[in-house]
Amino acid sequence: MKQPDRVPPTPAQEQAAFAWLSVLHNQPGNDDQLRFSHWLQADPAHAEAYAQAQVVWEMSEGPARTLAHEDAFALQGYLNAMDRSRHGRVRRWSAGLAMAACLVLMISLGAGWQPARWVDDLGADYVSAPGEIRTVTLADQSQVTLDADSAIAVDFSRGERHVQLRRGAGFFSVTHTGEPFVVDAEQGQARVLGTQFEVRLQPRGAQVTVLSGRVGVVAGQHAEQQMLTAGQQMAYGEGTAEKLHAVDSEAQLAWRQGWLNYYKATLAEVVQDLGRYYPGRIVLLNDELGARRVSGSFPSKDPQAVLSSLQGVLGFELHSVLGHLIILR
Repeated sequence: MKQPDRVPPTPAQEQAAFAWLSVLHNQPGNDDQLRFSHWLQADPAHAEAYAQAQVVWEMSEGPARTLAHEDAFALQGYLNAMDRSRHGRVRRWSAGLAMAACLVLMISLGAGWQPARWVDDLGADYVSAPGEIRTVTLADQSQVTLDADSAIAVDFSRGERHVQLRRGAGFFSVTHTGEPFVVDAEQGQARVLGTQFEVRLQPRGAQVTVLSGRVGVVAGQHAEQQMLTAGQQMAYGEGTAEKLHAVDSEAQLAWRQGWLNYYKATLAEVVQDLGRYYPGRIVLLNDELGARRVSGSFPSKDPQAVLSSLQGVLGFELHSVLGHLIILR
C-alpha cells in the first residue's frame, strides 16, 4: 500500500511544539500531560515537530541559557532606568526568570525581545532597526549613516558637537562649522572639524576608520591623541590604543552599499556582523568552527543565504527554526 506523502510541520505547529516543550520542562500537572498527549496524537506532524524541538533544545540550551542571563541582566538595567524614582519596587530577576527569558528566546526569538537594545534606545535620538541602514541629517547639516541595529545620542548644547555611539556603527560626513565634532564611543573619542569617517563599537572598545580628512582619536581620558588620515584605521579598548594601520577604507565601508567584505576574518566575526541584519538570533555552538578564517564579499540583505554559502565551504551544520533562530555547529 502506498504510504501518504509526509507533510512537514507548519511554523505554527513548530511554535506549539516549543511551547509544549517549555511546559514539560517545568513540572507539568496531570492536566498538562493529558492535554499534551491529546495534542501529540491529533496530527502526525505534531510528533515530528516535537521531535525536532527536542533536538534544537538539546543543541542550543547552553547558548540560549547564556543569552537569557545576559538579556535578563540587560532588562533589569532597563527597568531600573525606567523606575529611578521607585528604587525599592524593582525586583531582581531570579534564575527562574532568566530561564523564562531563555524560553522566550527559544520560542519568540524575534527582534522584539532584545532588552540590551531597549537600554541603548532609551537614551538614543536616532536608531536603526536590524537589517536597516539609515541616514540622518543633524542640526549642523552633518550626516550620519547608521549601520544596521545601531543607535546614537546627539548633544550640540555644550559649545561642541557631541554624538554618543550607543550601539553598532555610524559613518559620519561632518560639515565644517568651526566647532569640534566629537564622537564618544566606549571610553574614547574621535574628534574632527570636518571629514568622513566611521566609528564602530567592538566587544571591548571601538574602531575608527577614516575615508577622507583627518581624525584625532583618544583611547581614554588620560591617553594621548593619535591622528588618523584617509585610508587609516585604529582600534582601542579599556583606555589603550592599538597601532594604527593602513586599510582599504572603501572596502571596509562597503556596508553602506549593502556589502560585507572580509579578508581572513574569523567565522565568529562574520556571524556577529550578520546578526545585525538578521531579525532574530544566530547561535554559533562550536568555538573551533568560530575561529576558522573567511575571506570574501557577501550581500548583507540575506544573512541566511550567506551562511548557506559558507556552509558549503566550511562544512558545518546549519539549522533554521521558525525563521528567527539559526544554529551553527
